[in-house]
Amino acid sequence: MRRPKAPSTDARLDELLRLVEERTQPAKPQSGKVIVRAQGRLLLVDQREICFITIEGGAISVVTRGVEGQSNCRTLEELMEQLDPEAFWRAHRSFIVNIQHIREVVPWFKSATSCAWTTPRRREVPVSRAQTKRLRELFNL
Repeated sequence: MRRPKAPSTDARLDELLRLVEERTQPAKPQSGKVIVRAQGRLLLVDQREICFITIEGGAISVVTRGVEGQSNCRTLEELMEQLDPEAFWRAHRSFIVNIQHIREVVPWFKSATSCAWTTPRRREVPVSRAQTKRLRELFNL
């Protein structure tokens, strides 16, 4: 039985250089738009208009001031890759929030907190205990 040849030093160096290039290239630019199924249509929603995103029962809902619809993404992680990391924050395992639209921080019991928006129907989004520190950092609370 023949042993497979070990890759040459040059081949290993080439592979290492390729991996370094992949990791140091700038991230793919975000389009600025998210596709949302609402009102029997596919709408292109500007990221800046999104207040928050939630997942419930496997369905991802995208909420703006004027539209609430479903995303085609399967997971919040997949959707998060499309969003601007400077504006969007994972406040809870079931919620991504646009920090530009937070209008109120509401203290809850046992040092828990939530965030609220001025949307057509007032909604509060929970902030996990693990993310409460990040919330305080964001707003110098």
